Amino acid sequence: MNASCRPSYAHEDHTADILVVAEGSSLAEAFEQAAKAVFDIITDISSVECRERVEVNVEGYDLDNLLYRWIEELLYYFDAYGLVFSTFKVEEIRRTGEGYRIIAEACGEKFDPAKHAHGTIVKAMTYAQMNIREEDGCWKLSFVVDI
Repeated sequence: MNASCRPSYAHEDHTADILVVAEGSSLAEAFEQAAKAVFDIITDISSVECRERVEVNVEGYDLDNLLYRWIEELLYYFDAYGLVFSTFKVEEIRRTGEGYRIIAEACGEKFDPAKHAHGTIVKAMTYAQMNIREEDGCWKLSFVVDI
């Protein structure tokens, strides 16, 4: 692991939405941090217990589309089933004939207003300011979510 590249995420000022910045020593770790960042907007993920596991297996025609589809799929579980997640494990990101595939797991529980703080609802993933790059052994991602 690159000592200067610790798994991390942050939320930065944006005119009307939220800019998410995530990094990790691998692309998989950066995708995990991006997911944590998004759910930490919705609620304080430190209060979310790992009670329900969801397998995520999506494809994208390039890395930007894969990141978009990854976050979009996770938000679907929040919208459709009320699930909030706190832990993410990307098993693999691999190149396919048509692009890329991510195989991962998210773990969390149903949102409970008595237990979980109300944050800001993330309406959608966007391609706005999306950037995926590797610098000196550190993968850095950025994108805007619509709130």
